Amino acid sequence: MTVPFEILRASMAGLQMAAEAQAVIAYRIFGMAGIWSVTPSENSRMVSEKGPALMAANLAAWNAAMRGQRPDQVYSAWLAPIGRETRSNALRLGKRGPKMIA
Repeated sequence: MTVPFEILRASMAGLQMAAEAQAVIAYRIFGMAGIWSVTPSENSRMVSEKGPALMAANLAAWNAAMRGQRPDQVYSAWLAPIGRETRSNALRLGKRGPKMIA
């Protein structure tokens, strides 16, 4: 595959991660407002997951850069751990659905 298409693929992965992150933020805000069904530990989870994901992303990017990979490959390596977290959170929270008021 040629480099321009790989750059496009990396850009699209970044856009997907951003969209999933916005969905997660919306689910969590709706959860805090009592509109969306979330677990009681969701607030602490949203804080505690950031550090490990960022460390994994930085390590992956550093390793890719030290191997002499292209900038789009370094970006993709950095994005992968964060993308896994946002995708997982979006799917998990999306399945919970709105909070039913009795």
